[in-house]
Amino acid sequence: MLSGWLQQWVFIGPALVFFGIVVLIPFLMSIYYSFTEWNGVTTKVTFNGLENFKQILFHDKDYRNAFNFTSRLTVTNVILTNLVGFLLALLLTQSLKTRNVLRTIFFMPNVIGGLLLGFIWQFIFVKGFATLGDLTHIGFFELPWLGDSPTAFWAIVIVSVWQGAGYLMIIYIAALSNVPKDMLEAAYIDGASRLQVLRSIIVPLIMPAVTVCLFLTISWSFKIFDLNFSLTKGGPFNSTESVSINIYQEAFRNNRYGLGTAKALVFFIVVAIISTIQVMYTKRKEVEV
Repeated sequence: MLSGWLQQWVFIGPALVFFGIVVLIPFLMSIYYSFTEWNGVTTKVTFNGLENFKQILFHDKDYRNAFNFTSRLTVTNVILTNLVGFLLALLLTQSLKTRNVLRTIFFMPNVIGGLLLGFIWQFIFVKGFATLGDLTHIGFFELPWLGDSPTAFWAIVIVSVWQGAGYLMIIYIAALSNVPKDMLEAAYIDGASRLQVLRSIIVPLIMPAVTVCLFLTISWSFKIFDLNFSLTKGGPFNSTESVSINIYQEAFRNNRYGLGTAKALVFFIVVAIISTIQVMYTKRKEVEV
């Protein structure tokens, strides 16, 4: 018995130590600092109770605006990224000669780092589209993509969907490949249309993949920072400032670490609640073959 416990601790002990150092201890410290007033430089840390949370809930308009933008971005991203990823998976599970090449091409944007991807697309929106607009006079290319609030929002959506759809495509392809072929053939023999088969057989059977993909896209979209920062830096006039950028500005630019960690804690609680509800709801929709 003792040797069994010793063997388990030998294997999982180092992982637990690193988890505690890297994740658990910083998380507990952030909870403590969220109840304090601290500039991140001096050793003086003043406990101020719930003042930071009162400031966030009742007086911080910028944080509410950032949450509003992030929520709209999340809803749009979750719908479009999953839709595009699923349609690509449907296409690339067909008998195409180039499907392996196409899978690689569509997955490649996910390999590029967010900051680099953002700077590449910033050049495309500012220089590339402007040049195409001058040459073709097509209204789409002449829009002020990063200079106006509505177009800047959709610019971030376009890049986010372009980056994330390929990753979700791989998950959906794996799920679609596991759908029993005899079940599909039986449905077609009974006279079911492609849309009926998709709605009544394929979608219910791939719900575990849907659960994972929804969880990932909700998490990615709420935590978006690098793409947002490199494309617009929260502009114009903070209209595209995500919650992550707002927290970063509060802590590292304004040197108000206590208020910054309080914002991060509120953000964590909201995202955790939404993600939990989503997982519980979609789990109930899963069926077993």
